[in-house]
Amino acid sequence: MMTRNGPPLTILGLESSCDDTAAAIVQVGTEGPNILAQVVEGQTQLHNDFGGVVPEIAARAHTEKLDGCVAKVLEQTSKSLDDIDAIAVTSGPGLIGGVLAGVMCAKGLSAGSGKPLIGVNHLAGHALTPRLSDGIAYPYLMLLVSGGHCQFLEVKSPTSYRRLGGTIDDAPGEAFDKTARLLGLAQPGGPSVENEAKNGNPKTYKLPRPLLDRNGCDMSFSGLKTALLRARDAIVEEHGGLPQAHRRDLCAAFQNAVTDVLVEKTRRAIALCPDATAVAVAGGVAANMTIRQGLVALCNAQDLPFVAPPLNLCTDNAAMIAYAGAELFALGHYDDLTLSARPRWPLDQTAAPMLGSGKKGAKA
Repeated sequence: MMTRNGPPLTILGLESSCDDTAAAIVQVGTEGPNILAQVVEGQTQLHNDFGGVVPEIAARAHTEKLDGCVAKVLEQTSKSLDDIDAIAVTSGPGLIGGVLAGVMCAKGLSAGSGKPLIGVNHLAGHALTPRLSDGIAYPYLMLLVSGGHCQFLEVKSPTSYRRLGGTIDDAPGEAFDKTARLLGLAQPGGPSVENEAKNGNPKTYKLPRPLLDRNGCDMSFSGLKTALLRARDAIVEEHGGLPQAHRRDLCAAFQNAVTDVLVEKTRRAIALCPDATAVAVAGGVAANMTIRQGLVALCNAQDLPFVAPPLNLCTDNAAMIAYAGAELFALGHYDDLTLSARPRWPLDQTAAPMLGSGKKGAKA
C-alpha cells in the first residue's frame, strides 16, 4: 500500500481513452489512498445506433464533458485547483481523439493553475488499481481484461512491468460485444451475454478454446467468435430464426469457452511468476461473475490471494488514473506541456508488439 508521511498528496485525475469521460480526486496520506470524489459520464446512448463506439462521436463528447466532470469533483470535495498537488491524465493508449481531448484539458488546467502535469498510461491505471483498492504489495500478477485490451502483466513497480502474454486479435470484451451483435442482444455486450447465459446450457454447443494447444500465455478470441457465428447460422437455417433457448445456450457456451481460456492461461502465467504476492484482475470483463469464479477457484488451488477491485474501479475511471499519477509523482516522474497523446503505449517496452487493433482502442 502506498502511504505518505507529512501532508497528504492530492491528485486530480482525468480519463477519456474510450467512451467514458471521467474525473476524480484521490488523496494519499499516512493511512494510504482515499478516493475523495469521482464522476464518470458514459456515452452508451450516443453509440447505441452504431453497434459500437464511434471514435469521432466519442472525442466530441469528451471535449464537451471533461470540464464539467472536473467542476463536479472539485465541488463535491469543496476544493479548488489551489488544493491540488498535481494533475494526472490518461495520455494513451486509446482512441486518439478521446486521449487528445483529455490531454489538452489537463494541459489547460496545469498551465492555468501552475500545478504539475503527469501523463499516465491507461493500462498502468488498470494495473495499479489493486494497490488503490486492496493495497497489495509488489510484485503481483495482473490479468488486464477489457473491451480493448487483454494481457498478463507482472507488476513490479509503478514504472516496471513484464508482459507475459496477451491477445493476438480481439480482446475478450470486444468478443463479447461482437457476440451480442451476432445474437441480437443489446450493447454493451458483456452484461447482455452474461444475463442470457444464466439460463443457458454451456454444453449444448461445442465451441473451440483457441491456443490452448500451444505453449505460452498468448490468447485469441477471433476464431471463437467465428465458430459462434457458424453455430448461429446453422440454428437459423434449421429453425427459421434464433429461438431464445438456443440463444441462451450459445451465450453460455461462449462464456464458458472464454472462461476456460482465461483460467488456463492464468495458470500458466502464475507458473512464470513464482514471487507474485497475489493474482489480480481488472478491466470491464472482470465484472463477469463466471470468469471471476473460475479465477477464484484457480487461485484457491494455487494457494494465492485473488484480488478483484470493486466493479466501479474495474471499468474505465479516473480514480485509477489519479492513483497511478500519485505513485509516479512520489517517484519524481511528471511531465510538461509538451506531453503528447499516444494511440499506442506498451507498458513493457522490451516485449514484442501486440498484433491488431481493437474496435475499442489500440492494443499495446
